[in-house]
Amino acid sequence: MTDSTQQPWGRVDETGTVFVRTNDGEREVGQYPDATPEEALAYFERKYADLAGQVTLLEQRARRGAPAADISKAVTSLTASVAGAHAVGDLDSLARRLEALSGTTKELTEQQQAEAKAALAEALAERTKIVEQAEALAAQDPAKTQWKQATAELDALFSSWQRHQQDGPRLPKNDANELWKRFRTARSTIETHRKAFFAELDAAHRDVRSRKQQLIERAEALAPRGADAIGDYRALLDDWKQAGRAGKKLDDALWAKFKAAGDVLFHAKAEIDARDDEEYRENLTAKLALLENADKLLTENDPKAARAALSKIQREWDDIGRVPRDQVRPVEDRLRKVENHVRSLEDERWQREDPEKKARSEGMLGQLHDAIAKLEAELADAEAANDARAAAEARDALEARRAWLKAVGG
Repeated sequence: MTDSTQQPWGRVDETGTVFVRTNDGEREVGQYPDATPEEALAYFERKYADLAGQVTLLEQRARRGAPAADISKAVTSLTASVAGAHAVGDLDSLARRLEALSGTTKELTEQQQAEAKAALAEALAERTKIVEQAEALAAQDPAKTQWKQATAELDALFSSWQRHQQDGPRLPKNDANELWKRFRTARSTIETHRKAFFAELDAAHRDVRSRKQQLIERAEALAPRGADAIGDYRALLDDWKQAGRAGKKLDDALWAKFKAAGDVLFHAKAEIDARDDEEYRENLTAKLALLENADKLLTENDPKAARAALSKIQREWDDIGRVPRDQVRPVEDRLRKVENHVRSLEDERWQREDPEKKARSEGMLGQLHDAIAKLEAELADAEAANDARAAAEARDALEARRAWLKAVGG
């Protein structure tokens, strides 16, 4: 019996039977009825191509790090398929490639186990960190805790916990239960502290609200007294500042009522001030005219005359009376300038006429006059004796004493 068609990995005999060649010899793989030998071989070669494609795909999955268990299962299945494959091609090569993949699977298994162990350790560390952060929040002093911020942080930690639980590796049951117990305890502690803090804060707010409501009633009761009650209102304002806070919204509403009660009093005072200011405008005109005369004293140098004129102006100033409130400072400052000038004139006179200073000056003058007379006599004697050196010394000393005498006004 001779082959009708053959190729390196297989042949077709004259009956149309297709054989494949392997290291173990030939074996029949099947027939392809009603076809030429070439078509029969091509059919079983396509079967081989499908198997080779599956092996290639499995190799690629292994290189990309697919789960080792999945690769191992696929290797076992494909090995069986290749061993009894009804296909024509290099089946021995496919078997060798699958055997190599089997060894790779062992390496993948070890590597992935190590990676899984590392991922588990990292997940455990991250979950523990979340728990420790929650416990740190729970350990804060409730009175000093910023509760809005603390609540937001706790919510963020719980979201992280859920995300790790959903996306991360599954932790050992004992570790997972222990960590969840700690997290739940911390969250419960924080919630207990928060409720207690706000309950105490609400109680304090109620007490402040009660005290401020009483202050409002007392302030409103001052209204009939008008401007005369402003002092009492300011005393109530001091009590208000010491009363504490009743919560922002409520405190703003209470303050609006308290301020409105004070505005009634200050409005009454403003009306009185306005009437007084109108009445005092004539006084302002009179004082401005008086200041024109007072300003002339700024050029006066005689302290006695300046004081006499100023005293007259001051008496007239007091007799005129009050001026509008917004003009008090300007007119007072102008008069003060004149008063300071007169006072400076008097101070200068006192410095000149100070008895003690005068006595000291007169004593010095006497001593200088005596010294000058003595030096003049010494100079005359030196010149008479033609003693040039003694004459020069006497002359220098005499000039010095005369300069001192001129300096002290002698």
